[in-house]
Amino acid sequence: MNNCSLITKPAMNMVGISYCGPYSTFPDEAIHLQSEFLARKHEIEGDVKTSVLYSPNFGNEVFATYWACFEVPHLEQVPAGMVQFSIPQRTYAMAVCTNERIGEGYEQLTAWMNEEKLNKRENAVSLEIFYIDEHLEAEQVELLIPIDEE
Repeated sequence: MNNCSLITKPAMNMVGISYCGPYSTFPDEAIHLQSEFLARKHEIEGDVKTSVLYSPNFGNEVFATYWACFEVPHLEQVPAGMVQFSIPQRTYAMAVCTNERIGEGYEQLTAWMNEEKLNKRENAVSLEIFYIDEHLEAEQVELLIPIDEE
């Protein structure tokens, strides 16, 4: 599990769209949401890095909320149907995988967190960070689970 580590991410301002539904609808709805958001990226004004797609997510035993976002400076004008919000600075357990192996990445990350005796911070969002490159078939993905630092 040499692809797992601890990282600290600074606070980030995001703009994006979300989907909320039962776990049984994933990953299909997540993929659909990301495609819908990427088709609307031209609506976001300003200096936006569109090669990195952030998917903050949060769930409980029944359903999950999943976002497709870009990191942006504070926007005065938010496109219709999109939401702007901030994620505070956090320390995360991270695994690196590809978009084709996200399930395996989560299995490795969970096993590593158990080995390291790290607990998930329950009230914080997890992140999936997709590095988009049209020239590659498989995209690099970072899976980040917020850890409890108490």
